[in-house]
Amino acid sequence: MARAEAVRARSDNRAWAIERRARTRQLIELGGLVQKAGLVDRTDDDRAALLGAFLELADRLQGDDGAGLVEVWRHRGRRVFESEA
Repeated sequence: MARAEAVRARSDNRAWAIERRARTRQLIELGGLVQKAGLVDRTDDDRAALLGAFLELADRLQGDDGAGLVEVWRHRGRRVFESEA
């Protein structure tokens, strides 16, 4: 019985570790996008300014033209990715 519980505990830890690694990877990739967009250099690595900018973007997305903005941004971002490939 103890052996079965130990196996279950290890698999629970593994699932948690996998989820944590996936989240960490996502956060690193998002940070890379901030760098790639030039925001770190343009704000002189001012994290308060970056957060303020992100909050402004989030507010704009709440508006009536939010979906349209996402499409414009997506198109622009895809062009950059394609030009780098």
